Amino acid sequence: MHAIKVDSLSKQFQKFKALDNISFQIEEGEIFGFLGPNGAGKSTTMMILTTLLKPTSGNASVQGFDVTTQAKKVRENIGFVQQ
Repeated sequence: MHAIKVDSLSKQFQKFKALDNISFQIEEGEIFGFLGPNGAGKSTTMMILTTLLKPTSGNASVQGFDVTTQAKKVRENIGFVQQ
């Protein structure tokens, strides 16, 4: 099972597209760095993965739980500190 799976994830705020069809997966036990320039969508992606923001389209899951339909289960299985 993937620890995190993101498939064709997009987020749009009115006319601004913060995420445009991103996909990636992280295996359990894998060390992963989430890097990119300002405005690349890192914070938006993390807000979606932590269920604090809903995607416009696409799917994401954490520990096999869908971030949109199983938000409570996702929150029971994560910790998040934003810098």
